[in-house]
Amino acid sequence: MAGDGEEALAAFVALHGAALRASRVPTQYWESLSRKLRGEVFDAGDYFGIMQVEEVDEEEEVDEEMEEQFKKKPNPGNVPCFKVIVTNENGLQASNPDSVFLVDHAWTYRAEHARQQLRRVPGLLHRMASLMGVHFHGEVPDEGSVEQVLQEMWKYNQTYQLSQGTAEEKVPVWYIMDEFGSRIQHSDQPSFAAAPLFYMPQQIAYTVLWPLRDLETGDEVTRDYAYGETDRLIRKCVLLPWVPTEVLDVNCFTPEPPDEHYQAILAENKEKLPVAINPPVYAKDKVFKVFTDIQQVLNNLTHPRFVFTDNEGEADILYNFSHFKDYRKLSEERPEVMVNQFPCENLLTVKDCLASIARRAGGPDGPRWLPRTFNLQTELPQFISYFQQRERRGEDNHWICKPWNLARSLDTHITNNLNSIIRHRESGPKVVCKYIEEPVLFERKDVGLVKFDVRYVVLLRSARPLQLYSYDVFWLRFSNRAFSLDDLDDYEKHFTVMNYAPGVTLKQVHCEDFIPLFEKQYPEYPWTTVQASIFKAFAELFQVASSKPAPLGICDYPSSRAIYAIDLMLKWDTSRDGKRIMQPQILEVNFNPDCDRACQYHPTFFNDVFSTLFLDETENCHVTRIV
Repeated sequence: MAGDGEEALAAFVALHGAALRASRVPTQYWESLSRKLRGEVFDAGDYFGIMQVEEVDEEEEVDEEMEEQFKKKPNPGNVPCFKVIVTNENGLQASNPDSVFLVDHAWTYRAEHARQQLRRVPGLLHRMASLMGVHFHGEVPDEGSVEQVLQEMWKYNQTYQLSQGTAEEKVPVWYIMDEFGSRIQHSDQPSFAAAPLFYMPQQIAYTVLWPLRDLETGDEVTRDYAYGETDRLIRKCVLLPWVPTEVLDVNCFTPEPPDEHYQAILAENKEKLPVAINPPVYAKDKVFKVFTDIQQVLNNLTHPRFVFTDNEGEADILYNFSHFKDYRKLSEERPEVMVNQFPCENLLTVKDCLASIARRAGGPDGPRWLPRTFNLQTELPQFISYFQQRERRGEDNHWICKPWNLARSLDTHITNNLNSIIRHRESGPKVVCKYIEEPVLFERKDVGLVKFDVRYVVLLRSARPLQLYSYDVFWLRFSNRAFSLDDLDDYEKHFTVMNYAPGVTLKQVHCEDFIPLFEKQYPEYPWTTVQASIFKAFAELFQVASSKPAPLGICDYPSSRAIYAIDLMLKWDTSRDGKRIMQPQILEVNFNPDCDRACQYHPTFFNDVFSTLFLDETENCHVTRIV
């Protein structure tokens, strides 16, 4: 039997060892944890109890020191206040390998489905309201109680992410522990640690709870809600959902990060910069051999000056779908080979980097063409200060929280709940951008005034000197419901990316049809004027992106060429002379965009792209030079 146990433990460690090490679960508990998971042993009730803490009557005299301590003790949710204590008469020894416990999860969900589940899953709203101290009576979910739970839940939420699967499956999962786990209070000197563990054999997540020291009967079970944070100011900010405080004394200016920041990004990306080369010169009638793994290029590039090759070693042009890393080797061994990427172009295509380099154009607040953006990993105190200052002034405080490097609006959330934004920081690197509260809208006869965004494809021929073109066709995406600043989790009202959402309408309008409709709705704003302001924003963006040497800017490698898709919206703003204007707002820059629609409706698209980028010939091509 001992052999069976060893075998089971080895299998358990093979599956879960990496996760347990990452969560710092001591190895002495692994065998017992494995056994409890296999047998679904929830024995916390043998050791702990939940105790209700009576609210102190205001008229009763209370020791001042006790009252101060009581005030300091955060309690998730409203009254009544609970805490968990050790009830086992022998206490609890941290050295005992059985002193590890499983905590069940009462609710597991993705943030965008929370409202729907509270409305539809029988008993869920009642249980969550009871757990959070939200008053809810009756059987039928009412919108007020649902809304209150959605606000309060950020004091109870925990999160984990699956490391494998599709992009959708990797979107963070949020969960609320059962009544026992949720009533474990915070302490800066915790008696326990807790971490989620996804148990593979059952495909279920539990929370693992283990002691950090020996405890006696009656001792309180606490954990550190800001576990791992050592900086005092960051801890204060992270604990704000439970310990409300103001950080108005923090300067909310966010200057561009220091040079070391960009050096660290280069190292993390494992990108090797090229050596200096002379710009290659090619014969005027040269036919270029193209090596590519992009099907749209293989299917649509028909220009006679380009032929495909399966041999990467003989190619003149490498047109890759995935990111190229070793520019040094390429520049040393084959400097004449052109590539469809620029070293350090992630400064444009990753959202936190985009916000950083944009500050070169607009100072700490950023330029007018980019929504005010904060990096939640490095600028959390500045963001909270800015949020609280806006709140004091009664200004709009809707924000959109986005992952640094995901597309298609995945794991993207709109909220005016500060606690929600602070907690989203735990689910992976995020930026938070000011949500455009007054967008320029487009009238859809069947729906009303909806949000829309515009996608331009830009062609970067050279970083220095800067040569930038725009493809003459742009693409439009529309929301499916009339815009208003409510129902923030209504995807079809607030988002425009419909081609990946199952079962929703995809409204398509071609740009040549859109322009007259737009000008009919906004006769004082001819599209040529609007587009001129868009191109001005693009020019400024690429100028600041290439204004410093790599890795502080895009590398001016002479053999690099690239296309990017820039998504933008228009918002109502006021010019310096008091006129109402449509101000472009750049949302993101995409590397190697999906050009399926471009090829479908404009068969010469890749001929134009390749001619502009690799032949430097733009005559008879559908492109406009921006810089």
